[in-house]
Amino acid sequence: MTKPSFPSPRIAIDCDPFAESLKTVILDHVKSLGHEIVDLAYGATRRVDYPDIAINLASQIRRGRFDRGILLCGTGLGVAMCANKVPGIYAGTCHDVYSAERLRKSNDAQIITLGERVIGPELAKMVVEAWLRSDFAGGGSASKVQRMRQLERRLRRNLTPLPGGRKPRKAPGTARS
Repeated sequence: MTKPSFPSPRIAIDCDPFAESLKTVILDHVKSLGHEIVDLAYGATRRVDYPDIAINLASQIRRGRFDRGILLCGTGLGVAMCANKVPGIYAGTCHDVYSAERLRKSNDAQIITLGERVIGPELAKMVVEAWLRSDFAGGGSASKVQRMRQLERRLRRNLTPLPGGRKPRKAPGTARS
């Protein structure tokens, strides 16, 4: 096993039942690159669907247990949508090398998602490797990522102004913070 020539983040991987085969391929490949990777296997001991699997992995990244995560399902789309519900977490579905690089370099995403029904194992290995080799480049993307994070914080506080600068109306039965 050779050590990677690039920084080795703490990596977690998990999947729903529709992506077990691809998970095995990716897990073995990432290990062969010299990375440590933990298979969370969240659904192995309990009956859960992909939303719970994605939220579990994303939450562990948010808490600092891992730096990056790989989530797999049939298309990669559902796990990305769920992981993105965790504040501060950015996930994206990639099925090509260029998008995987941009996911890190331009968007600083901690999680890549792939779909076993969409991508073959050899291309999936190349996509994940490209994502692992990439780091946030800053540059022209830094202000966009910073703005994304500002908007996320504002949305969590429910203070986003509507078009024209109006504040949203209080929904019936809710309190404003």
